[in-house]
Amino acid sequence: MAKKILYLVTEDWYFVSHRLPMARAARSAGYEIHVATRVVECAHQIEKEGFVLHPIASRRGSINPLQMMAAAIAVRGLYRKVRPDIVHHVAFAPAIVGSLAALGLPMVKLNALAGLGFVFTSKTAKAQLLRLLAHRLLGFLLKRPGTMVLVQNADDGATVERLGVAKDRIALIPGSGVDIESLTPLTEPDGPFTVAFVGRLLYDKGVEVLVGAHEILCKRGLRVRAFLAGAPDPSNPASIAEPTLAQWRQRENLVLLGHVEDVSTVWAKAHVAILPSRREGLPKSLLEAAACGRPLIASDVPGCREIARHGVNALLVPPDDPEALAHAIATLMNDRDMRIRFGRSSRQIVVAEFSNVRVGNEIVALYTRLLTQTAPSDDRVTSWLVR
Repeated sequence: MAKKILYLVTEDWYFVSHRLPMARAARSAGYEIHVATRVVECAHQIEKEGFVLHPIASRRGSINPLQMMAAAIAVRGLYRKVRPDIVHHVAFAPAIVGSLAALGLPMVKLNALAGLGFVFTSKTAKAQLLRLLAHRLLGFLLKRPGTMVLVQNADDGATVERLGVAKDRIALIPGSGVDIESLTPLTEPDGPFTVAFVGRLLYDKGVEVLVGAHEILCKRGLRVRAFLAGAPDPSNPASIAEPTLAQWRQRENLVLLGHVEDVSTVWAKAHVAILPSRREGLPKSLLEAAACGRPLIASDVPGCREIARHGVNALLVPPDDPEALAHAIATLMNDRDMRIRFGRSSRQIVVAEFSNVRVGNEIVALYTRLLTQTAPSDDRVTSWLVR
């Protein structure tokens, strides 16, 4: 019988957007794929792939411990029914809920921390308290028997290691891969010089910083058009409120595009891709922009600098610094040769290091390693927690 992999993901759209290439690679390698997620709009896409879909009730952004335990109990029932060989927990919340659910069950646990999110990036008092609690809980769960942690960059790996996880229990695979066949190099667009941001409209993504930099450039008389492609995320405490977005819509040459299905249409109209984030796992938006041959401007923070390499294909700036970001934009605006050089390097880096074929091969190799080298959990002492 085929070995079973069950992906636990909070949202169906996130699985389709960020983990589908991995799941396809595992399916091609002979695994039976199960997906447990909150189903909103992508059920047909998931089932069309031949994956077994398990709708679950989840509340992304909730930190209520009673709701978390209720979710863990429900997921535990699913694990007992499906009996997967590997459970692949995608992102911070599923790693906690799924690890609690799997305590004492004979399955290998892969906890994929796709960036460390609001709890680790925000400077608010609430986030600092949650960070303390998260450190303790993660330190306990990530060290259980039969557990491996998957990170997307070396900085996150070092953070996990500081939680007490052994280095040989941490794997690094950069993202889930980019389709370099469908995302191909684009020529520079005509018209006004344009920079673009693609992603959720969050303060932690640096959207407000980009708006501030755009305002600085406009006051200096530079005609720069800025696209913001994406939507706010009410489940995230760092989401930008609608009244603020309404004010931004009134600004000249600042265009809010909303959600864009085909991101290549954004990069076809933009000269430069920008992500002034506070921290990332490995930003898909920059990978896709790089695949399209765009130069990058990004914060000099973990995740961003994996793909945005200063002086090679990008300019890196300090986070939360609109003045520095404005200077970087003006630099690329006034130097077409640098833009072309950076764009070519962007494409070369993605093809060499971040294609979906390469990443798919790496994740399948990791699954094989987990099944052959990692003993399934027999943690009976703590299994009563979510029995």
